[in-house]
Amino acid sequence: MEVKESEIKGVFKVDGRFATRNLVKGMNVYGEKVVKVDGKEYRIWDHWRSKPAAALKKGLKQLKVWPGMKMLYLGIASGTTASHFSDIAGKRGIIYGVEMSDRVLRELIPHAEKRKNIVPILGDARKVEEYSHLIPEEVEVVYEDIADPDQIKILKMNCEAFLKSGGYAMIAIKSQSIDVTKPPRQVYKQCISELSKDFEIIEKVELDPFEKHHLFLVLRSKH
Repeated sequence: MEVKESEIKGVFKVDGRFATRNLVKGMNVYGEKVVKVDGKEYRIWDHWRSKPAAALKKGLKQLKVWPGMKMLYLGIASGTTASHFSDIAGKRGIIYGVEMSDRVLRELIPHAEKRKNIVPILGDARKVEEYSHLIPEEVEVVYEDIADPDQIKILKMNCEAFLKSGGYAMIAIKSQSIDVTKPPRQVYKQCISELSKDFEIIEKVELDPFEKHHLFLVLRSKH
């Protein structure tokens, strides 16, 4: 079995499949395959289950993640994608994860306790003031994966509150949640136009067929 480092620090390729090095040996999170090579454990990053993995599979080159990063994750859910971000961030990094469903957040808590670099926050990402006291520092990356018609507004609001100057944002735009009556690419165009006022668009990739009607964007704040 061959392990290679990818262009993105903390992301590997194991026999051609994207993977992250397991932060908690012997544990998997969502049924993903765990492989051992030269005494190290790698978790295969399933591109059918995780939008950043789907973006990488579709050729994304600039996923903004790295060891030691501080991230705010909006819509963290039960931690499928966040667990891979956790692997990458490592012991020096931290992921503040906002989720409005207490049922779903309960599934994340055991993983957060083991990993020690995920902070689960029960909150509504549309109401920054409800959880701002739980995020005591500026973050370098904001990642959003929320099904909401105001997805763009929510991202901007949270970046304004928590993202450091010149920091990065990533978003999985769900066209059907924003406007089901319009073709996805028309929705994407409107979203990009709105985001361009505050962000430089670094990279974009459509996630079909892994996630239908989704566009993944990597952004840098102009502020």
